[in-house]
Amino acid sequence: MIDIKKLEKDSEDKMQGAVLFLEETLSHIRAGKANIHILDGIKVEYYGSAVPLSNVASLNTPDAKTITVLPWEKTMLKVVEKAIINSGIGITPENNGEIIRLGIPPLTEERRKQLVKQSKQETESAKVSIRNARRDAVDLIKKATKEGYSEDLGKDSEAAIQKLHDKFIKKVDEVLAAKEKEIMTV
Repeated sequence: MIDIKKLEKDSEDKMQGAVLFLEETLSHIRAGKANIHILDGIKVEYYGSAVPLSNVASLNTPDAKTITVLPWEKTMLKVVEKAIINSGIGITPENNGEIIRLGIPPLTEERRKQLVKQSKQETESAKVSIRNARRDAVDLIKKATKEGYSEDLGKDSEAAIQKLHDKFIKKVDEVLAAKEKEIMTV
């Protein structure tokens, strides 16, 4: 016999995970203002191994249009600069011999619309994950009902799972709305 409370908790954890993954994914989408998360995917060659940029340099946003990268070792300046250029983030670094500055260019209207579309696709993926978690839980509840679990308790459990589903879908929509507003704000 399955433990319904554990099943509900597992479903909630999966749905929460989908929301957290969406938030993380959307944080990497450039929205016209400086955000050090756009550099998260950049790896730098450091003593023979590829390490994240944040492991070899200090990353800051002194203002809304600039990211500064201050390597901890002066010898890393050229390596870090080359890694940023090769990363494909679309920002050309400015190296003054001490610090690397990344000027965030303003987004065009067309690019903003593309980013909103990309955000919506990521949101839809999160919604699919949430729906899958609901479906898996409901299937297990129905299976338990066939094996002798009370039908009334089964219906109550399904309703609880549906309520969780609705809560997390609403949360995902709120995350998208916030990101959309951030992208479209000039």
